[in-house]
This record gives sequence, structure tokens and C-alpha cells, in this order.
Amino acid sequence: MYKNDEELIVRIVELRGNYYQFGLEQGRELKSLTALEQLERLEKLNFNSNVQKAKEIIKNVSPNLFQELIGLAEGLDMEIDNTIKLFSGYDVAFPQMGCTTLVNDGYYVRNYDFSPEMYDARLVWTNPTDGYASVGFSQQIIGRLDGMNEKGLIVGLHFVNNEYKEEGFIATTIVRMLLEQCANIEEALNFITNIPHGYCYNYSITDQSGTSVIVEASPQQQIINITSPLICTNHFESDILREKNGISVQGSIKRKDYVSSLLSEILSPMSSYQHFNDESSPIFCKHYKEFFGTLHTVVYCPKDLSIIIGVGGNCEPMMFSLKEFKQGTLILPEYMKGTINQSK
Repeated sequence: MYKNDEELIVRIVELRGNYYQFGLEQGRELKSLTALEQLERLEKLNFNSNVQKAKEIIKNVSPNLFQELIGLAEGLDMEIDNTIKLFSGYDVAFPQMGCTTLVNDGYYVRNYDFSPEMYDARLVWTNPTDGYASVGFSQQIIGRLDGMNEKGLIVGLHFVNNEYKEEGFIATTIVRMLLEQCANIEEALNFITNIPHGYCYNYSITDQSGTSVIVEASPQQQIINITSPLICTNHFESDILREKNGISVQGSIKRKDYVSSLLSEILSPMSSYQHFNDESSPIFCKHYKEFFGTLHTVVYCPKDLSIIIGVGGNCEPMMFSLKEFKQGTLILPEYMKGTINQSK
């Protein structure tokens, strides 16, 4: 490690059973870690949530997640209304973040950029008795930043703007719902255009068919762009939604242009991982104190359900199989480690 490098540890969480059990186990985990600072941050983000409306919508659109929230409340010894307020992702405030994704030749590669202080640092594997098995990086415990399910559906979020907020779900909860309930792009598009969105986000989506889609989503409307190869960063490109971009999109455009330049090479999943995880690359960000530093690089391969993952920068990747996890033959480590440099 260099002088300004800091260790980043991502815990690996394995959940099997029903959704209530998922919630109960995670609530006890969170309580045992005495994550008081995290709960205090969530209180600040969720000070104005419409709990009763959130409860009604979640019961209707995602009864499995509602059961997980009930279990989470019990595990935390917390009232269900307060648990929904803190963890449902409905009608919450959230700081901006960055992400860069490429979908090409049957794989999905992505950098997730944010602050380590507000990062769950959990890679969660779930095999529910009544839903699709999946793997993804969590946020606010039940949410997902990106992930892949057993049907090969892959979804990731890309923050665009928080100025056009309306009452609705944050993208992390929407990603989780898509992974739990949708088997392919068609089902995902039907779901994502019929749920209330709280902010402006892009969603990058692919499945085993090889089709890839960017959904530009604002609270007011969602625009679907089927594109191959797919390159997605943090700005809207459609004429209808472009006016909802943030003040500065140059960094987002620059990252997209750099990824476009990589397409002149023959890129395998592993060589793409190396391009994205290289600390000297224009798509690897180090502004951690401004909520814009690369925390993980992940490659999801929908055809064989394999995953390549690294934490921090210049990280020797780990490789896993969602198929083996579902079969019960995958032995997972307790954590992954990497380094980040917060000197900027």
C-alpha cells in the first residue's frame, strides 16, 4: 500500500430462506455491528418520508420486500413504520454519485463511484424460497446499486439529478425490485415504467438475450433506448429529458467518450475489467471526499452467470458463479479487500 492508500473491506453476505428471514438476519447483523452512525445518516436522509403511502405501495408492487422489511424491523427491535422510513427507499433525499457501464459482447462491466462513508460495503447473495436468486452490492440494506439474478437479468443505476424530486422510490430500491421480480428486459421495462420514481436516474439493463437497454427515468416520465453496445454514465441524452441534466455533465460525457474509444479493441470480460479498474484510467475516479470515487468494479456475464469483482483500484479480481451459489456448491469468503486513495 502507498502512503495515502486506505483499506476498503466489503463484507460478503449469504442469505437463504424466505424474505422475512432475510430481513431478520440482516436486522440482527446491523444491530450487532452497532451501526449507529449509519442509522443517524439514514434518519437525516429520510426526515420527510410518507410512511403510510410507502407501506401501501410496497405491499402492492413488491410483497416480498415488504416481508423483508417486517423481518428487518424485528431484527433491529424497531417499529415497522420507522423501518420503512429508513430502509424502503421511498421519498428520501440522497447525494449525487457517479457510475460508468459498458454492455458489450454478452457481458456487463461497471464502475460504481461514491463515498466510502455512505457505502454499505456489502455484496449480498440471496437464494429465496419464493423468488429469483441474485447477487449485488447493497445500499440501505435492502437496496441494490447493481446486480444480476438467476435468469441473467442485470441492472445498474446511474445518478443524473436530484433537482426534480417527486414522491417515489430511490433507484436502489427499484434495482432490487427488478432483480427480485423480473426475468428479462421485457418484464423489467414493464415494471420500471409503472412504479413511482423519486429522482432522475439512468438504468442500464441487459439479459441473456444480449439485448441492452438504457432507461432514462425522471419522476415525470421514462424514456427507453435500446442500444448495442451500451455505454451509460450520468447524463440524459434524449431530447425530452436532456433539460433535466445537472449543471455540469462534461465529466460524464468524457467518461462515455473514453469507453467508446475502447471499442476499437477486442475486449474480453477480463480485459474490460482491467480497463475499468485501472487507477490511471479516465473512468476510474478518486474524488472520494466529493462522493465521487470508484469503490468497486464488477463484470456480470448473463450467459453463464459468472461474476468478476474487484474492490478499490488496481485490484486483483475475484471470480464467482451465481449458478454454483444457487446449487449450493459455492463456498464464499467472508469479505473482499482493496485499497482506495482519498488524498484528493
